[in-house]
Amino acid sequence: MKLKGIYDIIIREGIKADLRTRGQIQKFLRDKKKERTKLRSSLKKFFDKESLTNPYADTRILYGDPNRDIKRVMVGIDIEVGELILADQLWRKGQRVDLVLAHHPEGVALAGLDEVMALQTDVLANWGVDSEVAGQFMEQRIDKVSRGIHGVNHTRAVDAARLLEIPLLCCHTPADNHVARYLQRIMDTRKPKTLRQVVDILLKEPEYRDAMVNKAGPKILMGQPKDIAGKIFVDMTGGTEGTENVYGRLSQLGVKTYLGMHLSDSHYQRLKSEHMNLVIAGHMASDNLGMNLLLDKIEKKGKLDIIACSGFRRVRR
Repeated sequence: MKLKGIYDIIIREGIKADLRTRGQIQKFLRDKKKERTKLRSSLKKFFDKESLTNPYADTRILYGDPNRDIKRVMVGIDIEVGELILADQLWRKGQRVDLVLAHHPEGVALAGLDEVMALQTDVLANWGVDSEVAGQFMEQRIDKVSRGIHGVNHTRAVDAARLLEIPLLCCHTPADNHVARYLQRIMDTRKPKTLRQVVDILLKEPEYRDAMVNKAGPKILMGQPKDIAGKIFVDMTGGTEGTENVYGRLSQLGVKTYLGMHLSDSHYQRLKSEHMNLVIAGHMASDNLGMNLLLDKIEKKGKLDIIACSGFRRVRR
């Protein structure tokens, strides 16, 4: 496969797995076109043209010729300078690495992480939260994330890839879309009665069993194993953690259990005040599940030799 072909599959399948409606995604892309139109001519050359067709600012080809043939891919959850040096060393030892694929964003994809968070506004609206209220809640959180990543030295890994001449691609929200939809569908279908059953369902997935062995698996942080699970809200996509102000609204809508991959302390305290159950599936395990589901679809188009690193384990379904 070509590098561009892999990238195109990631975007296409990410859209198919998106928790938003197709209309919501199309509106997002139309808004990007309007944003470009309104720019002064002197600023249009800086506009991210990829955003006109790719709704995921945290997913980009960061370095490399799009027409390059790809046979062996080194895949990791976090790819930084060290992992790229590792890829170079493998190459020197006879394992040619055609592409390094990261889950978490680097470079321009990291700098644009806050742009993806608009996804969460639409997801909340689809759950019944007033769209205007959801937008107001998310606006503050998006602004905070934007300010937090603006000063980060986000080009380090990309610079290393360029110097080592190793193609680098990051795939964040498309993979997270897959794990969010996959788990929400399972919970909606199987309707676990208790929190213990929620965890048991998660442990049917190899990624979560592997995480348990490494003491990073599913954990009930609020509630007891025998407590009623009720309506379950799976929150695993949209760039990063959303707004903590929405938990009260979700509780009012009948959500009893929040199932996420990770949660900050401030979010934890707010959720606790709403008397909801909290199950944390595990960050690395959930990222693994999302990447594996997406890689299964990529490999239907062409077999890849996968080298797993940096917290990633390849599981085929």
